[in-house]
Amino acid sequence: MLYSVAIFAPLAGSVIAGLLGRAIGERAAQAVTILCMLLAAACGVTAFVQLVYGDAEPGVVSLGTWIEAGSFHVDWALRYDTLAAVMVAMVTSVATLIHIYSVGYMGHEPRNTTWRFFSYLSLFTFAMLMLVTADNLVQLFFGWEGVGLASYLLIGYWYDRPSACAAAIKAFVVNRIGDLGFALGIALIYVTFGSVEFPVIFGSVGQHVNDTYHLLGAEYRSLEVIGILLFIGAMGKSAQIGLHVWLPDAMEGPTPVSALIHAATMVTAGVFMMARMSPIVEQAPDALAFVTFIGATTAFFAATVGCVQNDIKRVIAYSTCSQLGYMFVAAGVGAYQASVFHLLTHAFFKALLFLGAGSVIHAMSDEQDMRRMGGLWKMIPLTYAMFWIGSLSLGGVFPFAGYFSKDAIIEAAWASHTLIGHYGFWCTIIAAFLTAFYSWRLIIMTFHGKPRADHRTMEHVHESPAAMTVPLILLAVGAVFAGWWFRDQLVGEDWREFWGDSIVVAANNHVLTDMEHVPGWVSALPSVVGLAGIALAYLFYMFMPALPVRLAATFGGVYRFLLNKWYFDELYNFLFVRPAFALARGLWHVGDSRIIDGIPNGVAAMTADGSAQIVKIQTGSIATYAFAMLIGLVLLVGIFLLFR
Repeated sequence: MLYSVAIFAPLAGSVIAGLLGRAIGERAAQAVTILCMLLAAACGVTAFVQLVYGDAEPGVVSLGTWIEAGSFHVDWALRYDTLAAVMVAMVTSVATLIHIYSVGYMGHEPRNTTWRFFSYLSLFTFAMLMLVTADNLVQLFFGWEGVGLASYLLIGYWYDRPSACAAAIKAFVVNRIGDLGFALGIALIYVTFGSVEFPVIFGSVGQHVNDTYHLLGAEYRSLEVIGILLFIGAMGKSAQIGLHVWLPDAMEGPTPVSALIHAATMVTAGVFMMARMSPIVEQAPDALAFVTFIGATTAFFAATVGCVQNDIKRVIAYSTCSQLGYMFVAAGVGAYQASVFHLLTHAFFKALLFLGAGSVIHAMSDEQDMRRMGGLWKMIPLTYAMFWIGSLSLGGVFPFAGYFSKDAIIEAAWASHTLIGHYGFWCTIIAAFLTAFYSWRLIIMTFHGKPRADHRTMEHVHESPAAMTVPLILLAVGAVFAGWWFRDQLVGEDWREFWGDSIVVAANNHVLTDMEHVPGWVSALPSVVGLAGIALAYLFYMFMPALPVRLAATFGGVYRFLLNKWYFDELYNFLFVRPAFALARGLWHVGDSRIIDGIPNGVAAMTADGSAQIVKIQTGSIATYAFAMLIGLVLLVGIFLLFR
């Protein structure tokens, strides 16, 4: 019962605020959604504690039949196991704090309009909860598309801004590309297993290990194709390189939206899905190698771009992209538990950083460019302290949460003893150095040095209200202690007892055991490079601030390459956007205007011209009509005589 309440309470809040918000007013709508989220968080955390530390048993909460068509059967059912319970507790807790924070952050919005925003937030949370508790692939896909819809609504919340509308459309379209791969993967699973229900699929994986699939004249193992198709879906949702281009533009939405998307919901859906489908992908080593390669490359790529961005939210956005790459490296080497562990700790410190950025933006009268900040640490000391905690956790500094989860991924990549695993190891090590560098670059540019904003803006700098600072403090607690608290249970010696059957690893998968015995230098290297990155940031931006400018001028090509995000947007614009627009214009001018509209319009014009000529025969002269009749009679008689 508690589990069901945790999942459906956000939906109730969304419906009430969405349908009745204009009538009951924004304050009442905010109160309803927050109360429903508090109820959901209390029930979600309680359900997690009862399952992991109490006497509750894993199971399925059946809500009834959804689809019944011949042999195709789908139920509405809520899966209650450790993986789902961890996700429900995390999503409801972080989303509740974001709801509360939004009361303060959205306080400047026009009256009686934020009911729509809070309704969308709760809808987003509900869609994610449906995704993580699904007991079949169709229900999972329902939640998958639900978070896509909610992200479109929230990114484009300020619909009067063309940039926000464009960003919402971009996120929606790019995700549809990934979702096509996911949908094909679901279809192939049904063809292979004859069902989309998880118990049926997972229980019969062994029977289909050697099944093959014919594609383009070649033969491939079905599970390999399924694994790659599922991961393509994850690439879109979790913004991996190639399908990442929507993520930075998503910063056009209000900051609480960025925190919800990047910390607790949408982008973590792909990581969760890979862990949920572990029984299948464990039998697809080539697909896992592809996952590792994409994840490692993304971790490196996004970290390099984050080093030169100037928008405070975009720096953190690329940080999210990079950290998701870490999670996929873990999944790719078979350490799904480590990927979920980092997902959990990342939810706390990334929500803390985004909401901290929102506090800075709120203090700076909506300014987001770090080049126009500086000198803020004495004016907003609480926000400054929260940024330090979030950045220490992100940078993997002991004893903060990120230290335990990030190091677990790096050690797992080394312990995989594979070439692709070592590629993941070195990419994540380099990314760890760059992460520390850009995190402290952000802190120094934002909070230290002389103020670079105008005098009027600096006069209005103030600490955020309690509705914003209290969620920051609570998230900081998770960013400090979550790693230490959960490390032994999630990836330590007790991991089998903790996870049970919710995550499946093959008999020959010893990564979690081997990562406990890696060489000492492997364990120490992430901390060493992290501290080196912090030191370099201090050298560049605190002690020698002219040096980055000289380096950017000296290596202008490299700087522009990174500043323009490896030119992915320009490349896609050249390869896809312009040809698509050219094709659309051609279909419009030729196909639509000349053919579809032109043919009936031309026939109509010809008919009109013909009618205009024929009507001239009607002269009104009886002699003319008699002569015409005589001519006709002569023709008829002539024809009769000729063919008699």
